[in-house]
Amino acid sequence: MKITKHQWPILIVSGQFQMPNDEGFRLNELVTELEEVQQCSVIPSFSYEDAQEIFISRADIGGVIVDWDLPDEDNTEMMTATELVAIIRQRNKKVPILLLTDRLDTEDIPVEVLKNINGYLWKTADTTEFLAGRIEIHLLDYIKSVYPAFFGMLVKYSEEYKYAWHTPGHMGGEGFLRSPAGVAFFKFFGENTLRSDLSISVPELGSLLDHQGVVGDAEKFSAHVFGADYTYYILNGTSNVNQVIWRSQVLPNDIAFVDRNCHKSLNYAMVITSAFPIYMIPRRNKRGIIGPVRLSEFSPETIASKIKASKLIPESLKTNRPKMSALTNSTYDGVCYNVVNIKSQLERSVDNLHFDEAWYAYARFHPLYKNHFGMSDDMNENHPPIFCSQSTHKLLTAFSQASMLHIKNGSSVKVNPDEFNESYMMHGSTSPQYSMIASLDVATKMMHDNGEIMFNDMIIEAIQLRKKIVTIQNELKAKDENDWFFGMWQPKKVRMQGKEVAFEEVEAEILAGMQSAWVMSQDNNWHGFEDMEQDYAMLDPIKLTFTTPGIDDEGNITDEGIPAGIVTNYLIDKCIVCEKTDYYSFLLLNSLGTTKGKQGTLLAELFKFKELYDQNAPLCEVFPELVKAYPEKYKGVGLKTHCNDIHRYFRDHHILDSMQAAFQIIPDQVMRPADAYHKVVGKEVEYVDLKDMMNRVPAVMIVPYPPGIPIMMGGEILNEKAKPIFDYLKQRQDFENQFPGYESDIHGVERDERNGKKYFKTMCIKQS
Repeated sequence: MKITKHQWPILIVSGQFQMPNDEGFRLNELVTELEEVQQCSVIPSFSYEDAQEIFISRADIGGVIVDWDLPDEDNTEMMTATELVAIIRQRNKKVPILLLTDRLDTEDIPVEVLKNINGYLWKTADTTEFLAGRIEIHLLDYIKSVYPAFFGMLVKYSEEYKYAWHTPGHMGGEGFLRSPAGVAFFKFFGENTLRSDLSISVPELGSLLDHQGVVGDAEKFSAHVFGADYTYYILNGTSNVNQVIWRSQVLPNDIAFVDRNCHKSLNYAMVITSAFPIYMIPRRNKRGIIGPVRLSEFSPETIASKIKASKLIPESLKTNRPKMSALTNSTYDGVCYNVVNIKSQLERSVDNLHFDEAWYAYARFHPLYKNHFGMSDDMNENHPPIFCSQSTHKLLTAFSQASMLHIKNGSSVKVNPDEFNESYMMHGSTSPQYSMIASLDVATKMMHDNGEIMFNDMIIEAIQLRKKIVTIQNELKAKDENDWFFGMWQPKKVRMQGKEVAFEEVEAEILAGMQSAWVMSQDNNWHGFEDMEQDYAMLDPIKLTFTTPGIDDEGNITDEGIPAGIVTNYLIDKCIVCEKTDYYSFLLLNSLGTTKGKQGTLLAELFKFKELYDQNAPLCEVFPELVKAYPEKYKGVGLKTHCNDIHRYFRDHHILDSMQAAFQIIPDQVMRPADAYHKVVGKEVEYVDLKDMMNRVPAVMIVPYPPGIPIMMGGEILNEKAKPIFDYLKQRQDFENQFPGYESDIHGVERDERNGKKYFKTMCIKQS
């Protein structure tokens, strides 16, 4: 389907539509001319207030015609045309705004309005045909400006209906029409999607691998918008972005300084590059939420001591500087680092800085995150090259797997694009998906045009939900101090004008512009992280970590509790999918696609869960499939009883303490991750049951979810020092056998079922 001007409606704001006078007649005549002759579409609005709501709720408005008919100045509650024009222009810098007015009114139009409009339409002096023509010209110019470089060329090419004699084989969708299954595919995705699935043989669209033509223009535009010197589009995910970065800078036997809370793709980057790793250890609070690495970890002295203490790095290499550092920013739970402070430490002892910002591509576009992202403009005088990997598809608007790689040159060390591109081409496809490229191009344009406005709306909506949860909690407690509801991991108090104010009493608009409200400190220890440095880390308000009863803010386990996994299983059954589940918390992301309807449905289902819990409703009603699968365990059990059975199991077996102990240990390294992987390729590995794993060396990383970070890396030994890791894995195994149906994801662990029980096993290096 071709995109036409009809799909970009014109909003006409006037109170004269239904008036039985000349103005009303000419206004309706204008609408008829636009719709029937010019083939445009029109949305009428009878008041400035209604027009504001329409404009905010629709991003497809192609132009706004405002009748300059000021309301009675005595009625201060009504919006004025001046205010409407200001709001429209604030939210969209380019949409044409035309004033419909009489010649005599122009001298009364304020200067601030004149700056924001694109022109006038005289109500009585010109014919309706002329007025409609003027409107159409502005509309067409605006539509052209909407398309960024690559997407615009992709649309143009697709609309030329060329006969293709090149790949892909479906030839713009025609190939699918030869089979019923193909026809179903064609009808589901539509002709535009398939016509824009093109081949690298199309010269008009440039080359992704050598960054030429319109695709190169798109990448350069993204670099400008995201604050980088170079930006590269990568179409197989941020996991591959990390590989490209590391392969471009790190060689075998180089030393890498890596956040232990890193994505497994970074661990695989160490495998590919044969680097020697040393690790930063993040803090954890009593709830098990992962916090920031201590700032002291980045000092040259600490890094040197870690290298010196390594039993793996040869003595001849221990005077070398780390070639690369890799830090996760922000964390899953939204802990964001003040990157300026970290750069000032790492630049003294590391050659390249890598910030994995997969979940954080939006930070540049709102002042709340100032100085807390890798491509920050507030640079130190001397700094090495800085690399950022961003999953544009996660919290911006690109297609899945569409990511960006940003580079900022060092003060003295510059990245050579030709050299860097060798790594890029090593990991890039010669058959790129053009729709994915277009989605990155469009995501960039969206952030360039009105990124701050969009994210300000999003942050405010997230804060409103946060405040609502606290308000519900307070109201229930006021009626019955023993009552309960879900909580939020967030500040309890905010300092304003020298006073402590309850978080829920501060307006959302104020909190959205107040970075200090979200910055963690020792003085206001709502976060639970010990020895928190000043102006070092903040909470991202759009990362919504809900807490469940069972553990208080001091880490004390209560007699009754609700493990978060039970809540999120319930929500999944209600078509609400959470991002991450820990023992007593679960994470939701408030993104550009979040709507008020989603928030309302979430609250309704949380209340429903509470009602079912308080009634101790039978599990066969709440989780019928679970009871059906394991009737001998769960038949006749109520929801409240079930929650407390699991909660007390966690409490009595000290699961949270075991997790804390396990993740504070960096096991002894017997070999590099790369050498462990080489054992896998060489078939020098075998599966070993957990009970037999003491003093064995896993060949692969072991990553339990929660929390989703490596508990062991390939090549580390499960010796007596690492006994807490063994104990924690044993507890996870025992729990799964005690409560069937609650099998968790542990990367690197397989399960054997023997005599009705599950046994963990891991691929270990064969013993000689």
